[in-house]
Amino acid sequence: MMEQLDYAEMLEIPVNTVNVTKKRSIFKRKQKNQPQEDNIKERVVESVNERVGAYVISEDVSDPPKPEKLKTVGKRDKKSIILWTEAALVGIIALAIFVTNLLVPSTVINTFISSFSKTTEEELVYSQFKLSSVVNDFSEAEVTLSEDGVLCFTAEGSVYPVCDGTVASVTETDGVYTMEIKHTSTFTSKITGLNNAYSAVGTKVESNIPVGYSDGNAEVRVTLYDNGTVLTCIKLDNETPVWTV
Repeated sequence: MMEQLDYAEMLEIPVNTVNVTKKRSIFKRKQKNQPQEDNIKERVVESVNERVGAYVISEDVSDPPKPEKLKTVGKRDKKSIILWTEAALVGIIALAIFVTNLLVPSTVINTFISSFSKTTEEELVYSQFKLSSVVNDFSEAEVTLSEDGVLCFTAEGSVYPVCDGTVASVTETDGVYTMEIKHTSTFTSKITGLNNAYSAVGTKVESNIPVGYSDGNAEVRVTLYDNGTVLTCIKLDNETPVWTV
């Protein structure tokens, strides 16, 4: 009886009947009546059907899949892919523009930036620059101003530019140097009588750094120009030139 019951449980399928075999007892010759065997069969069938029914119920109560949510997630994933693709394309275009401007100086963007910077520099007029002394504070040189607006001195020591700029030219004649400094496209200064020139053409210079040296044997002359015309609108204030306009 137990072997057939286990086999029915393994199949887990509803059954209508089952064979129950009961071994005969050696000591008892009389068998139990048939209704008792039918009763055992009914209990076995009911037990198996109850287990199969519980299994079916547990399977039916599971939540069904929700296709609508899956569709929504798919749409979101598609939008994310599109957004990431657009961002990647924008990054590639920006990188290409940057590399092109870096390797090709004559691009439209570089030309525009250069012209803007140049225009900003040209808008400054000479009177907007603060002038500095052409000798240092410890020098014993006596700086004078001629009637034609030229700063002059004869002494040994370093020579400084009147304001910041870029060296435009350096020439030498018989061991004496002449240096022209460009402050803007129109405002320039020229220094003559130098025995040594410290700065080469294209070098940026500052008013607190010397650009040359004089041994004191020749007169040093510093002249200011605007569009090639000598500027005479200056005066000396403790050997420091200042504008009178």
